[in-house]
Amino acid sequence: MDLNTKHVQRNTLPQQVIEHIILLLREGKIKSGDKLPSELELMTKFGVSRPVLREALGSLETLEIINRKPRGGTFINEKVGSFPFRAMLALSINNVSAIIEARMTLELGLVTLAAEKITEKHLESLQAAIQGIEQSPNNNYGSFDKKFHRIIAESVDNPVVEGMIDSLLIAHERTDSLIPYREPSITIEHHTAIYEALKNHNPIESFKQMYNHLSFVREKVLYHYNTQTF
Repeated sequence: MDLNTKHVQRNTLPQQVIEHIILLLREGKIKSGDKLPSELELMTKFGVSRPVLREALGSLETLEIINRKPRGGTFINEKVGSFPFRAMLALSINNVSAIIEARMTLELGLVTLAAEKITEKHLESLQAAIQGIEQSPNNNYGSFDKKFHRIIAESVDNPVVEGMIDSLLIAHERTDSLIPYREPSITIEHHTAIYEALKNHNPIESFKQMYNHLSFVREKVLYHYNTQTF
């Protein structure tokens, strides 16, 4: 495996390690299915510390660009070439504002199409997700929130946007992880409004309610991220 590359400057962030690994993928120096060298070798190749390397690898694992197997090593995902949007997200994973805006761009487009295409089965699933949020103990309803947004994306039923849906869910997880506290009553109110607009097959109202929800999330996340209070 050709990993010949310049050292990462020592005052850089893990993001620059990510960029180097993505560059190696783009140049074909590492390919899907390849096993990466050990942490010690990578630290030497990139000239970084173990914490920096591990943070970078953790982000790549979240994006499913790599798979880390206990006692088996670290591998490039076999299907990494099928998900180009993941590589794009990897290059901006720590740009929180950009991630939120990417999520908004994807979801606002998807929800308008969903208003046209959504089926009764999808609507029932959305209701069940809202109920899951309501009934979750200790406000631990992140999985139901993610499910709600996934159902909307899948209801569009368009194979071209499948890779975008994966990116949407990754962006959702990233922004969700930055929320310092939950407000279930507001979440339920927002999700119910989106559900009602979709049930009425109203694209304009669906867009409006999704924008209202995601704008609230953006303001909340960026406020706490910028003031570092979470």
